[in-house]
Amino acid sequence: MHEVVPIDEIHAFVEKLRQKNNPEIVFTNGCFDILHRGHVQYLEQAKKLGDVLLIGLNSNASVARLKGKQRPYIDQDDRSYIISRLEAVDIVCIFEEDTPLRLIRAVKPDILVKGGDYKMDEIVGRDFVESYGGKVQVIPFLSGRSSTNIIEKIKDDKND
Repeated sequence: MHEVVPIDEIHAFVEKLRQKNNPEIVFTNGCFDILHRGHVQYLEQAKKLGDVLLIGLNSNASVARLKGKQRPYIDQDDRSYIISRLEAVDIVCIFEEDTPLRLIRAVKPDILVKGGDYKMDEIVGRDFVESYGGKVQVIPFLSGRSSTNIIEKIKDDKND
């Protein structure tokens, strides 16, 4: 599929998909500013949990609020293009808020997934997803792989 769908069209897009073949929809979200192996493995594991993997991607403004004014390093259009072309990813939707709750409510995923740095009680949208019988799952991160580590290495190399 590999679609980038505007947020104002995502509900209708997902409903049409459900009417067509009722796939099990897996949702996760993130900034994905500097894509690395840990991200790819995480998304591959998330995809295995259902039929369609939908990614909520933080907008440029959202990333800047969450990570600092120097971020994102990669523009949202480039990030959405790159993420949408990964084999495991079916749909990408950019959201402006600091959390994906509005997007989660619009999509109503069957499975909500977050990475291993989250505890179950910290997952935004968990209560909503569980309220209609959806599942919430935490996938462990690949140790030693993070955007922060990459950024620090670049900064260290620059100072040498």
